[in-house]
Amino acid sequence: MNDLIGIGFIAMLLLAAVFGLMYLSKPYDVTTEEFEKRAHEAPSLISAGMSGLQKILDPAAGKAMEVQEDLKQGYYNGEQESGDGPEAGDEQKKPTKPQADTDSYG
Repeated sequence: MNDLIGIGFIAMLLLAAVFGLMYLSKPYDVTTEEFEKRAHEAPSLISAGMSGLQKILDPAAGKAMEVQEDLKQGYYNGEQESGDGPEAGDEQKKPTKPQADTDSYG
């Protein structure tokens, strides 16, 4: 009797797994614009794998790829670059050291 309960439980788990996979694999409607947007934004698996392999084999190439990504996002030497120059009055003033008292009473 216990064997039948165990076999039934395993059969239920297998059926649930099969139906779950069938549910997850159902196709869904995607518009052409959405497909093009996703294809443009996400790199393909092959290019992602090749860039990862290139980073492992040549660490300098990995650093170069990171710098290129930073430049695409507008960063240069770790600072956010903007298209406009500095505005008048936006200059950062360096703090001055307080002058030591030259009058000594001693």
